Amino acid sequence: MGAWPMPLYANLNRYTVKGTKQQIEDSNRTRLQQQDVDFDALSQRLSRQGLPIHEIIDQLSAFQVAIPSWALGAGGTRFGRFSYGGEPATLEQKIADIGIIHALTQSAGAVSLHIPWDIPSDYKAIKELAQLHNIAFDAVNSNTFQDPANAKESYKYGSLSNTSKAVREQAIAHNKEVIEIGAQLGSKCITIWLADGSNFPGQTNFKKALEHTTDSLKEIYGALPADWKMLIEYKPYEPNFYSTVIQDWGTSFLLANTCGENAFSLVDLGHHLPNSNIEQIVATLLLKNKLGGFHFNDSKYGDDDLTVGSIKPYALFLIFNELVQGMQDDPKNKDLAWMIDASHNIKDPLEDLIQSLDAISIAYAQALLIDQEALAEAQLQHDVVRCQELLQDAYRTDVRPLVKEARRINGGAIDPIATYRTLGIRKQLIAERGTKTVATGL
Repeated sequence: MGAWPMPLYANLNRYTVKGTKQQIEDSNRTRLQQQDVDFDALSQRLSRQGLPIHEIIDQLSAFQVAIPSWALGAGGTRFGRFSYGGEPATLEQKIADIGIIHALTQSAGAVSLHIPWDIPSDYKAIKELAQLHNIAFDAVNSNTFQDPANAKESYKYGSLSNTSKAVREQAIAHNKEVIEIGAQLGSKCITIWLADGSNFPGQTNFKKALEHTTDSLKEIYGALPADWKMLIEYKPYEPNFYSTVIQDWGTSFLLANTCGENAFSLVDLGHHLPNSNIEQIVATLLLKNKLGGFHFNDSKYGDDDLTVGSIKPYALFLIFNELVQGMQDDPKNKDLAWMIDASHNIKDPLEDLIQSLDAISIAYAQALLIDQEALAEAQLQHDVVRCQELLQDAYRTDVRPLVKEARRINGGAIDPIATYRTLGIRKQLIAERGTKTVATGL
């Protein structure tokens, strides 16, 4: 198969686009025969069902998911953090890492920055680097869950909801700054998540906290450029464990409606209480044209931020069923912000993100196989068994050959993880960066 002609990271800026393409082609050559066999078998089956195979591949090829700048290093817990080595210490290195993921998967065509962790020192250079890797700038994210360095005010007791006007004004100013930074990079969206809440009964006046948050968000919304969106995230608990100000989709929806037509709710799959019916939430927000985007991850107990599809793949599929229906019913619903928000400390971060991208593509492909007209007719006839069969037939179809074919056609790797390991990318990153670098983020 051969080694990289030049060290991967040291020559990334000037070499990776051409070099990666050749190495991926070499890797694919060893897997192409088996892929052709698998794809032909699946194609014959899907053709008998009357499914438009090439249209599905086109839809998979066009689907891009943003990589958050904070997920490229080892994540951690409240008890510890264990570096994997070769972590990106600068924004430039983070974009280079996303370039590696995108080259292998052809589905990571955007980066989502978290401010103030990733403020560019040279906007022109950062934009050129991102363009080299065919990476766009997706939503920018503000941070008021930590105290900024040398700040006059503290967010210990909240930010946009704080009883102190000075604290609220500082948080509002930060969000406006994030918008300005995003505008310089070509982003069109800001995501706001608040850690605001309380740990004990009586600590916070719920009504006043919500009123302060509403007024603060309206002021931030007023600073948006005309073609921008504001995404309002919600979470039932953590870091506060008695209450959070924006605790559920209903509160987020209420705030988005209050702010205006360019404000939307953002669904993080981990930001729900156990066994929440997330697909119903998605359907409701789609119906009201207030779904703005997704943060993909997976969980067993809470906001575990585990690899997408590793715990509840069927739930992910059911969510995509609602998304496919929503996008078919209203073309405006296609303009959503998609991002992975997974982070933990026992996997190579790049491998974890590649696995997540694969799981997202698989769930999307499975949902595209559902005969939506037949499902609608079965629902009208109250044929519950037929409804279940239509969904489970699509879910039980091994669509991996479709996903691999979409990657291969776009120039990606048929097997991104195997290619990543065969080429020794992590070893090269460690050789270039060392074992002690620590990426900014959680």
